[in-house]
Amino acid sequence: MKLESVRVEQFKQFRKPFLLNGLSNGINVISGPNEAGKSTLVRAIRAAFFERHRSKSAEDLRPWGDSSAAPAIELVFHHNGQNWQLNKSFLQRKRCDLSIQGTTYSGEEAEEKLAQLLGYQFPKKGASKEEHWGIPGLLWVEQGSGQNIEQAVVHAGDHLQSALNSLVSEVASEGGDGLIHTVRQQLGELLTAGGAPRGEYKQLLADELPGQQELDVLKGRIDQYQNQVDRLAKVAREFHKIDREQPWIKVRQALAEAQECYRHIESLQGQQQTLNQALISVQQRAALLQRNKQQVQADGKQLQQREQEHNTAQQALNDVQASAAGLHAALEQCQSQYRDALEVERQAGLLETRQRLDHSSVRAKTQLQQLSERKSRAVELQQALGESRMLTARHQISIAAVDQLRTTQRQLDDTRLRSQAIATRIEWQLEAGQQIELGQDTLPHQGEQLLLSSTRLRIAGVGEFTITPGGDDLARCQRQLEQLQLGLGEQLMTLGVADLAAAEQTLVAQERAQADVHRLLELLQSLVPGGLASLDSDSQALNAELERNYAEKKALAPATTLAQGLPAQAQAQDLRSNAENRLSAAEKRSSEHEKALLAASHRYQNADHEWRTLRTSLNSEQRQQEVIQLDSDLTAVEQEQARQQERLTEMLAQIAAARPELVQQDIQRLGASADQLEQAQRGRELELKELRARLEIWGAEGLEGQRGRCQAELEQNRRRCQQLQRRAEALELLLELLTEKRQALTQRLQAPLQRHLNHYVTVLFPDAQLEVDSQLLPGRFTRNGETGQMAELSFGAREQMGLISRLAYADLLKEAGKPTLIILDDSLVHSDSGRLDSMKRILFDAAQRHQILLFTCHPDNWLDMGSETINLEALKARALL
Repeated sequence: MKLESVRVEQFKQFRKPFLLNGLSNGINVISGPNEAGKSTLVRAIRAAFFERHRSKSAEDLRPWGDSSAAPAIELVFHHNGQNWQLNKSFLQRKRCDLSIQGTTYSGEEAEEKLAQLLGYQFPKKGASKEEHWGIPGLLWVEQGSGQNIEQAVVHAGDHLQSALNSLVSEVASEGGDGLIHTVRQQLGELLTAGGAPRGEYKQLLADELPGQQELDVLKGRIDQYQNQVDRLAKVAREFHKIDREQPWIKVRQALAEAQECYRHIESLQGQQQTLNQALISVQQRAALLQRNKQQVQADGKQLQQREQEHNTAQQALNDVQASAAGLHAALEQCQSQYRDALEVERQAGLLETRQRLDHSSVRAKTQLQQLSERKSRAVELQQALGESRMLTARHQISIAAVDQLRTTQRQLDDTRLRSQAIATRIEWQLEAGQQIELGQDTLPHQGEQLLLSSTRLRIAGVGEFTITPGGDDLARCQRQLEQLQLGLGEQLMTLGVADLAAAEQTLVAQERAQADVHRLLELLQSLVPGGLASLDSDSQALNAELERNYAEKKALAPATTLAQGLPAQAQAQDLRSNAENRLSAAEKRSSEHEKALLAASHRYQNADHEWRTLRTSLNSEQRQQEVIQLDSDLTAVEQEQARQQERLTEMLAQIAAARPELVQQDIQRLGASADQLEQAQRGRELELKELRARLEIWGAEGLEGQRGRCQAELEQNRRRCQQLQRRAEALELLLELLTEKRQALTQRLQAPLQRHLNHYVTVLFPDAQLEVDSQLLPGRFTRNGETGQMAELSFGAREQMGLISRLAYADLLKEAGKPTLIILDDSLVHSDSGRLDSMKRILFDAAQRHQILLFTCHPDNWLDMGSETINLEALKARALL
């Protein structure tokens, strides 16, 4: 095949007609810079062959921005001595005409004729793609794709096999293809391409599993029937045995005992909450008294600290001295106490109930006494509160009004000073026997006076003078002074005081009275948070508790055989442990006594000196009285807090000894156990009924007969399945043998291709070899004794080997009488000068058998190819002339 000319019009950058002609049989170097149109001409040749003239995917062939253009291509070429001319236009003028030595074909007929000639195919719809290009896709190399040959060979595979039909016919002549087809067809009736069963074989295998499952189900049901019979006998025995014993009755009795025990614990917890509330009230009172003490003794805080340090040091010294005097006696006493504690611990349990009642009665009486004292104290506080409120009412005065009064007084003082500064000042000194009258007053012998307004001055024996101070500032200052005096008088009258000092004294008295009211309210709230009514309610509750304790104690037997004054058992254990600890501590204290005595004496001397020095400087009768009163109140509250804490500790010990969490767990456990036992017995009764009913139904189904029929059907199915399996295995073996035979014959196809490939490879690499696999693909590459795959070479080397392989395919097609046209678009740009020279020799050799169109933007690289270079820029310039 020899391409004579290519003519394009309205095709991409070629808006005007452009003709490329004068192409020779061998190599044709077509040069031009970037954007000169080289790739556009290659695209035109591809579109002329590959694109349907009616394709809707040819929009990219139009010149940019020209929606009315109709791209047109004309190709003229020779093949087998015949002249071929193809005219194809797209989009606006969709047309295809093919002329072969005077015979014309049009439309799809013309396109199919071309596809059959060159060995490619058209897509069913849409644009033509790489997988449709066949032989031309192998021989026409696009820019930058020369190294990618594998897919091109795959897409051209069918056409290559068709071109080499003369060799394939040898295999067909032996009947191999027909036999292979028959074997594959019969094997395909039994197995899929992946080896999975199909048809009758698949159905038999599919039926085997349900049949086996049905047989297994029947066997299982028979075994289950036997198991159910055994289960019926076992459940019946268990049901009758447990129905006689009824174990849940004993569990219910134990549950009732645990519930009674927990109610007693809840009673103790209620008493604990009462003690907690009382302790919180006492703690609040103590905190409040402490704040009041800090407020009253703000300046005596340091004295109190020194006094506390003095008392502490003195007490520590006294304690050390006392311990020194009776150290031996204390040790003997601890030993005696330890022996007594052991005996008390033994008897304490016998009196626990009586002691609890006695302690409760004492506590109730104590609380009644405390409630009475609190009530009396609350009444006194209410009376004092009423007096403080009356005092507050008598000293009602507004802080804002006092502030306003201060402001007015300050403005009045400032105005007086300013008026004195600008008033007329008169100073005089009279001689003996002289007299002066100023206004209505007779002036003394010597003095001075300020005149703020017009005033008459009379001098005996001389006459009268009228002195008028000048200036607007004096008059304005005088008016302002009168206004401020009037305003000050109105404010003093409104407040009911004589002057500013009296108003400030009244305000201080009011603030003190309000502070007293607030302090008394806090004391009353801390003393009786719920009011006097709550105290009466608490008293009634305590009286009722005393009556209950008396009744319970009366019902107890007399404790004449036991020692008197025994503590509770838990306390007795603590006493014994404490006695033992005290004994050890007494022995240890004996050795540490001297050192402690020396340190205590030194601390006392320092504290006594500091306290006496500070007390002398801060000794005030009123301050001491306040401190004494607050200390007394704090001591009483602390003692009460200690008593409440001790009672609360005892109550917590009783609750802890009762272990409420374990009792509650016992209630849950016993309740659940009783319910579970009764539920399990009801379940056994229900299971007996269900088992009897189920066994009656199964006994009527004839399970043994069903199992026999199912087993016979399954055996027959398995025999037929084995027959088909053996047939499939035989067909697979036969197909394998035939395929091996076919592959041996197919290898004869590789010989011509390998020969052409070696012809080119040895030019580039003298000692190298590129092998072709069974799919006619270049693969293993051997050079200098090393073997690898073609894909492992560098980019440039892969591009060179790809072009060599394409030339070998072209030679093979040429021998088979197929048309060949080789198009290279900017190929071998990644080759160095040495390799490029070798590739030029290869291309020149191939050009002796094939027409080659080499498009390049580096014409200087191809000056030595023995042909004239076609310059596209020059052609386009001549076309414009």
